[in-house]
Amino acid sequence: MAVSSVVKNFRDGTILIEDGTGTPLAVTVQYEAGDFSISGLNQSNTEATTYLDRGELGSVRKTSRTFPTFSFSAHMTDLSDNTDKLLYDAVNKTGAFASAVSTGGTASDVYLLKVTFTVEGTNFGDSADHVMVLNNCHLSLDLSEGDPNSFSISGTVYGAITAT
Repeated sequence: MAVSSVVKNFRDGTILIEDGTGTPLAVTVQYEAGDFSISGLNQSNTEATTYLDRGELGSVRKTSRTFPTFSFSAHMTDLSDNTDKLLYDAVNKTGAFASAVSTGGTASDVYLLKVTFTVEGTNFGDSADHVMVLNNCHLSLDLSEGDPNSFSISGTVYGAITAT
């Protein structure tokens, strides 16, 4: 596979949020700003700790697990609805997501979701789209009034991260 010659930008991404049911409750984020960001990724998602030998570097070791964080924003079109699957409801387990099941299973009492960030590739001659799957994410949402009203969503990834 050759490296793509097309630089990707904010116009090429989509964000999908899903719960943990057999046929997932899902919402594709609409009217988003194209500002998805993820921080804290490293090879093993662990801290690197240094051990000194009389003030000089003696060893570098993996220690505690780290948990990457991400954020994105979207324009507000609606809040809550019992039928339509909306961003606010997905994050808060309300409305059409009231019966949602955490992707964390019974190992946690925290409501966790799967977030998939996809960047279009095939339309630009790439062999596939580019996909990052974030499992067991705890999300929070901020609402701001303005022109336009907007949501700011942030999350922490407690599960596996895959990228293709």
